[in-house]
Amino acid sequence: MSAAQSPTTLESKLEALECHFTWDLDPSRSKLLRLRDKLEDIGTEEGYSWLGHIYNLQGFIHYQLGLSNDAQRFFSRAAEAFRQIRNTVSDEGPWLVVNHGNLAWLHYYRGERAESQAYLSKVHALMNEYPSPSQEELHPEICAEKAWTLMKFTDKKLLASNYFQRAIRMQPDLVEWHTSHVIGLENALRHSDKKLGTDILEKMKIAKEHDPENMYLAALYLEQCAKKRKKIENDARELARRVLRKPISSYSGLKPLLRLYRIHISSDEAIDLAEEILGRHPDERYLKRCAAICYKKKIFLHRNSPLEHSVINRAISLYREVISLYPLSSLKRKISLANIYAHSNQQDKADQIYKELLESDLDVEGEQILYNQYAKYLHSIRKESYKSIEYHMRAAAIPQQSSYHHRNSIWTLERIRERNRNRMCGEIEEFLNELSLK
Repeated sequence: MSAAQSPTTLESKLEALECHFTWDLDPSRSKLLRLRDKLEDIGTEEGYSWLGHIYNLQGFIHYQLGLSNDAQRFFSRAAEAFRQIRNTVSDEGPWLVVNHGNLAWLHYYRGERAESQAYLSKVHALMNEYPSPSQEELHPEICAEKAWTLMKFTDKKLLASNYFQRAIRMQPDLVEWHTSHVIGLENALRHSDKKLGTDILEKMKIAKEHDPENMYLAALYLEQCAKKRKKIENDARELARRVLRKPISSYSGLKPLLRLYRIHISSDEAIDLAEEILGRHPDERYLKRCAAICYKKKIFLHRNSPLEHSVINRAISLYREVISLYPLSSLKRKISLANIYAHSNQQDKADQIYKELLESDLDVEGEQILYNQYAKYLHSIRKESYKSIEYHMRAAAIPQQSSYHHRNSIWTLERIRERNRNRMCGEIEEFLNELSLK
């Protein structure tokens, strides 16, 4: 950097870059830890075409967690992955713009201004050499990486879909972009109040035809067909046989396939399939996580009828093991384990887990999740309605507007107020009025 270039000028140029540090990701610590584990579960074989994106996001996550050296290592791996995947004559290309932008920011935050300026210059050189096909748009490689990254954040999934559309419009020949766009759109709509329209189903069908080896997309498509009351059992079992032959990965389609089995075939067959795959790969933590969910769903589905002790014991065993395998991102799993204990007449163990969680050091997102779930536990298991209301208020008071747990606690309080049968109705009314003014 020249002597005339002030830190302020350098920072303003960095802020104009397109990279993870400028995309307003702003995740909480608990979100960072969950996302770090999710990216590890993708693996390097099934996630091969996205390795550069995976390593870039891992680099950003590790920097946000205060692990600067790990961040630099991941950014270096991202650059190498892009070079191998693109398999072009030149080592350089527009796919490195985001990566070099990340490195420019990393060196800037480290106080290494000369190195930061060097990467900033590399970004500008790449953008000059590989201009976008459209003057009004970012380069399609940048749009696609931004889209793939935003997909990992619940409140940015629809924005991610928009960026995929823009990338595909300029560069329509990359199958994985089409597939990820459709998967992201389905995921965004499934987590919202909107129903999938026939146009989305048609997009899923077309994407599946162009990407027939993508088991994840195939499972999602069958799931939507089942919701339309189409017969899918034979197709689902054939898909299961194909998934069994795939490398273990969160991209292999196992999770949506098991969900398809649980909801539209039977929870017992879902468990049998999970156990069969786990028997073939007994050390894979992602498989244990998927199997644990199957057992939990079966227990909660039959909460009003007795279950075999072997089912409950297996669920508890799996959850305890999965928590140990994801030690820094298992708040929801600990809550699930507590609720399994509660529904199997082991309330003392459930109470102990909740006690430890309430005494633990959580960020605001974690606190909101915990307060909402503990409020439900107090109401349904301990029959302490007033204390339950108190914890719903605590959850609602935390301003995570896009959070399900925030909305759920407010909805619960509104229902209690409308029934007007609780001595705390006046207090609830006053609380909700104050909340609406914030």
